[in-house]
Parts: sequence; structure tokens; C-alpha cells
Amino acid sequence: MSDKANKVILWKLFGSLVLDLLAFTVILPLLPTLMDHFAVHDTSGLYSYLRDAVAGMRSFMGATEAFDSVLFGGILGSLFSLLQFLASPVIGTLSDIFGRKPIFIMTSVGLAISYGLWAVASNFFIFIIARIIGGVSKGNISLAAAIIADVLPVESRGFGMALMGIAFSLGFIFGPMLGAGFAMWAKLQDGTDWFAYPALFSLTLTLVNIVFLTFFFPETLPKGSRAKSNFNLQHTADHINPKAIFSFTTAGDLPKKDFEQLKWLGRIYFLFLFVYSGLEFTFSFLTHLKFGFTPRDQGKMFLFVGVSMALVQGGIGRRIKKEQQTRIALLSMLVTAPSFVIIGLSNSVLMLYFGLFLYAAGSAMVVPSMTMLVSECGPIQRRGIILGNFRSIGALARATGPLVGSFMFWSFGSALCYSLGTLGMLVPSHYLWKKIVNVNKEHV
Repeated sequence: MSDKANKVILWKLFGSLVLDLLAFTVILPLLPTLMDHFAVHDTSGLYSYLRDAVAGMRSFMGATEAFDSVLFGGILGSLFSLLQFLASPVIGTLSDIFGRKPIFIMTSVGLAISYGLWAVASNFFIFIIARIIGGVSKGNISLAAAIIADVLPVESRGFGMALMGIAFSLGFIFGPMLGAGFAMWAKLQDGTDWFAYPALFSLTLTLVNIVFLTFFFPETLPKGSRAKSNFNLQHTADHINPKAIFSFTTAGDLPKKDFEQLKWLGRIYFLFLFVYSGLEFTFSFLTHLKFGFTPRDQGKMFLFVGVSMALVQGGIGRRIKKEQQTRIALLSMLVTAPSFVIIGLSNSVLMLYFGLFLYAAGSAMVVPSMTMLVSECGPIQRRGIILGNFRSIGALARATGPLVGSFMFWSFGSALCYSLGTLGMLVPSHYLWKKIVNVNKEHV
């Protein structure tokens, strides 16, 4: 394809991701209200069972009852990430065999089903089933990275990864704002089916996205470049085996250099996101206890973070060259590290926002840079499984990090928790620095 045609594909991908992420993030500010709703209206008994489990965990950590809904939402978020950990490698492999477009459409159909079930969730059990289907289907981010790698040469992928990052930022800026609007409107409603409206909104966006993908989005992996179909039960088991995922052995026969690159990138990515997601989840605890932030104040805070990240990704990310990616990832981690201790020790809103700016500016470039480094490894017919594995590792970090972060926050206090987080962020930074040093030695 020509450069012009590839850019058209990129902008179509960008539009599809924005629709998808808007639909996905609408629910985020609604989770506490949804938990309150099911506390009263659940008829399945599942909510009561899980509420008791959350209360036990909260009591063990020493948190107050006011944060039950936050911890409940954290457990649901961890479940969602755990399902992505299991599904992403399988989805990536299927896209290598059958092409990106049909699997992209298939995952979007799965998301539409999940939003449809949410709209008619008369009890908490149906709502959980909806979240499970959504978690299994949310594999299109790794597919998007594979599509970018399909259509752009290595030296131009920085622009594509930055564009994907901007789509993420826009989705996480405007989706929660729409969700907050639905939450405020819900307080005025007396009916028990108020949640059907935001669910139908997400469903509508997803249906539009399915139509768009079906009729206007091209296939980017030609049949001649696809992997052979040898997918069976044994391969499925391998693709959800943590040991195989971290070692990338499911990617098949790759050069030794690629295997080594993927393994150290995967470990660094896990360590970064484990610390990052754990501390990110505790922001709501910190800002409420220290500064008395309401949900509206926290919405403004995350809006500030989202806009800052979008500006960094749009202004800097698209200009980064191939050979700069490792150094940019290292620099971004080193900027992110002190942001946590500043946030944890902040005694004013101004100091808090300064820490949040460093946090946003630093973290904005880590994942795009590392994703680009991963996309350089392996042949085109293995790109889906490689990027699926990489996203799976990140999902596992996001499934476990918030639970550990919450425990540390309530056990050690915010100052020590965030200080330890800063030290924890230096671990993946150290590994990246060693890699740069070793590469420089090889070139001497």
C-alpha cells in the first residue's frame, strides 16, 4: 500500500479506537452508584456474598466502610484485567491466522453483547456475566498495535503508537465525563433501570463501530502473510499459561535475539505496570482522605491527567524516532518515579497537581515506546500473538497491582506507600538502563 493509503488506515483505526474507548469508559464513574443499586435490588445473592468478602478484606487492611464501593470496583477491575490476561494471546493468535479485520469485528460483537446484557441486568449475576464477556472480548488494543505494525515501517511506527495513545487519552477524558453526566442524571430518577441508558449508549457506539469496521475498514494482513492454522486445545492451554506468556514461547520459532528482547521487555513492562496501576488505584483514597475530594473533584483530577497525557503524546510521541524508543521509555519511567512520592507527601492541592503532571507526562510515553520496541520483533505472521502476549502481561500487572497497592496504602500509610512505589519504579528503570549500556557496549 502507498503511504497515503496507510495513513488513511491509521486515521480509520484512530476513529474506531475512540468509539470503542468512549463506550468502554462510560461505566467507570458509575461503578460506585451501580454497587449501591445492586446492594438494594440484587435478587441473585451474589452481591451479598461478594460484599461480605470485600468487607473482610477492607477490615483486614484497616480501611473504612466508606471505601467499600471503591474496593468493590477494584475487584471488578482486577477480574476484567485477569480475563484480558487470558484472552489477549488467544485473540492475537487468531488474528495471525484469520486476519485482523474479522477478529476485530468478533471482539467488538462480544463487547456489544456485554453492553446489551448490562442494559438488561436485573440482578448482579447478569451484570457480572456482562463484565466477564466484556473482559474476554477486550482484545482490540493489541490488535490495533498489530495493525499499526502491519501498515507502517519500523521507523514510522512512533507516529502510529502515539496516535493510539491519543485515542486512549481522549477515551479516558470524555468517556468518564459522559458517565459522570449519566450518574448525576441517575440521582434524579426513581426507576430501578436507570443504568440501562448509559449501557444503551455504550451499545450504540459499539454497533456503530461494528458497521464502520465491516464496511469501511480494510484487512491489513494479506492471506499470503498469515500464520498456518494449527490452533487446537493444546495450543489454547499454552496461550494462557503464564510461564509460556512471559517467555513468549507461543510465538513459535523466532531468532534468539528476538526472544531475549521480548523476555526482558515483558518483565520490565510487568514491573512498571504493577507499581503504576497499584498506586494509580489508590489516588481516590489519598485525595478523599487528605483533601476531601468528592467524586466530582476526582473527575476533574483525572481530566487534568488525561489532557496532560494527550498533549505529551501528541506533541512529543509522534516525533520520536525508532532508535530513541528505549531511552524515551527509560526517561519516562525516571520522570514518573518521583511523581509518586510528591503525590504521597503533598500537603496542598497545588503540590498534588504538580505530582500529577509529572505522573501524566512520564507515564504517557512508556507504554507506546515499549509497544513499538515489541512490534520490531518477529515476522508479520507472528505479530498478533507477540503483541497479544505483551498486552496479556500488562493485564496481569493491572489485575494484581491494585490489590497490592490498596493493601500497602492502608497498612503503611500514604507517605510510605508512595515512597516505596517510587523505589519500585526504579527497578524496571534500572533494567532498561542496563539494556542501553549493554547495547552501547556491543556497538563499540
